[in-house]
Amino acid sequence: MIHIYLEKCRQLIDTVERQTAQLQQAAQWFAESILAGRMVHVFGSGHSRIMVEEMWPRYGSYPGFNPIVELSLTFHNLVVGANGQRQAMFLENVSGLAERILRNYDLSAKDSALVISSSGCNVVPVEMAEEFQKRGVKVVALVTKEHSDRSTSKRRDGLKLSDFADLVLDTGAPVGDAMVTIPGLETPVSPGSTVGGALIINSIKAELARLLTEAGQPPKVLTAGVVIGAEQATKLFEAAYDEHAHRLSKLYAEVGRPRTHGL
Repeated sequence: MIHIYLEKCRQLIDTVERQTAQLQQAAQWFAESILAGRMVHVFGSGHSRIMVEEMWPRYGSYPGFNPIVELSLTFHNLVVGANGQRQAMFLENVSGLAERILRNYDLSAKDSALVISSSGCNVVPVEMAEEFQKRGVKVVALVTKEHSDRSTSKRRDGLKLSDFADLVLDTGAPVGDAMVTIPGLETPVSPGSTVGGALIINSIKAELARLLTEAGQPPKVLTAGVVIGAEQATKLFEAAYDEHAHRLSKLYAEVGRPRTHGL
């Protein structure tokens, strides 16, 4: 079973590699936002939160991303009871929540966004992409295409995340996400979208770092002390967090004030 799962993961690598041109396009759009002093907004509900945190902040990542993580949609640890999974699954299909989330930010057409949803069918991530596009923000969607194509949208109009995306990326996982069938067990186990998603996130991250460096703005990468020494690592962390704060402040400075759209 271990061999089967790992072989399935190797196939995910092939799927991601076939999307090289799309990954380069996403990196280019993200570079344009970051070089303009703006941010790339990253959103995912449910377990898609994993991909948000994979992008930033963690070792090997750098400022320029605004991780939008709503605890009411992503806090799974308690499973049942207060803050349980049932509530989170309910809330991610409440229409209007995405608009309320984005009301906190002064968005610009210079921004870009990455919205993650394996099915691409839950209401909040779909409306999040829709709201971004209304504001002139380019949207990259990260879905599991085969699963999304076979799934039914929770929106009344039937529209999915891919319908509000300027670019769609595919994790390569199968319908239902789980990749291993066990003899004697009716349902498959071991999902693949997290593996495929992480491959996509970090492929974009690498290409984007190249673009920023070649543009004369090398990113401040969170790096372990064992690699560059504790003192230098601390300086990098502080500088990266400061840059994040400065970029984020622009998203709050004019919230609620009239402005010329897209500036």
